[in-house]
Amino acid sequence: MPVLVAAGAFVMTLLGGFVAGRFGDRRHLLLGLAAGLMLGVVSFDLLPEALDAAGRHLWGVPQALLMFVVGFLVLHIAERSVAIHRAHEGEYAAHEHGGHGHAHGLAGAVAPDGRSEKLGIAAASGLCVHSLMDGFAIGAAFQVDSGFGAVVAVAVLAHDFADGYNTFTITRLYGNDLRRAVTLLALDAIAPVAGAAITLAFTIPEHVVGLYLGFFGGFLMYLATSDILPEAHSPHPSRSTLLCTVAGAGFMWLVIGLANS
Repeated sequence: MPVLVAAGAFVMTLLGGFVAGRFGDRRHLLLGLAAGLMLGVVSFDLLPEALDAAGRHLWGVPQALLMFVVGFLVLHIAERSVAIHRAHEGEYAAHEHGGHGHAHGLAGAVAPDGRSEKLGIAAASGLCVHSLMDGFAIGAAFQVDSGFGAVVAVAVLAHDFADGYNTFTITRLYGNDLRRAVTLLALDAIAPVAGAAITLAFTIPEHVVGLYLGFFGGFLMYLATSDILPEAHSPHPSRSTLLCTVAGAGFMWLVIGLANS
C-alpha cells in the first residue's frame, strides 16, 4: 500500500513540473491549497501522532517537539546557506573597471545571467532528497496505522505537486537547460516511491517513528510557511489564494475528524 500511495506522489510531482512549464499563471491557487493542506496535517494529525509515539521529555520538552524544531531549523539553515552562497557568487560574477567590463570567477561556473547552474542543480537535488524522505514518511505512517498513513499521504501528495513545480522552476531559474530540468523532475518523482519501498524492508520502532514524524513535521511547516505561501502570494496577492489556503486547512480538519470518529 505505501508504494502504491507513493506512486501517486510520483504522478503529482510530474504534474507539478508540467504546471510549472505550462500553466504558471494559475499556480498560486494550487500552491495556496497545498500550503493549507500541509498546515492542517502537521497541526491536526502529524504532531499529535508524533507526541503519542515519542512523548518522553528532554529537559521539560517532549522529544517529538524538539525534533519538530530541529526539522524546521535544518531546512531553514540549509536554504539560508544556499542563499548566502548565491549572493556571494553574484558579488564576484562581474566587475567593471574604468568603463570596461571584466568577468571574474570560475569559467563555466556562472550562467550568462549571473546565476550558477551548479547551484540550481544542487538546490533541485536537495528537493529530490526531501521527496525521498516524503516516501519514507508515508511508509513510516502506514506502519503506525493505515488511517494515519492515508492522512499523511494526502499531505505528501499535495505538497509533492509543489515540489515538482519548484524542482522544475529552480533548475531553469539558475540557467539550466530544459533537459536538465526534466531529468531532475523525473528523479524527484521517483524518489518518494524509493523511500516508501525502503520501509517495506524493516519495521521501525514506534519511538523512532515518533521522532521522525516530529522532524518531518518541522520540514513540512517550514516548506508551507517559508517557501510555498510566499511563492503563492508574491505574484498574485489575492483573496482567492488566501481562501484556497483556508480551504486546504479546513479540508484536513474534516478528513482527520472523519478518520477519528
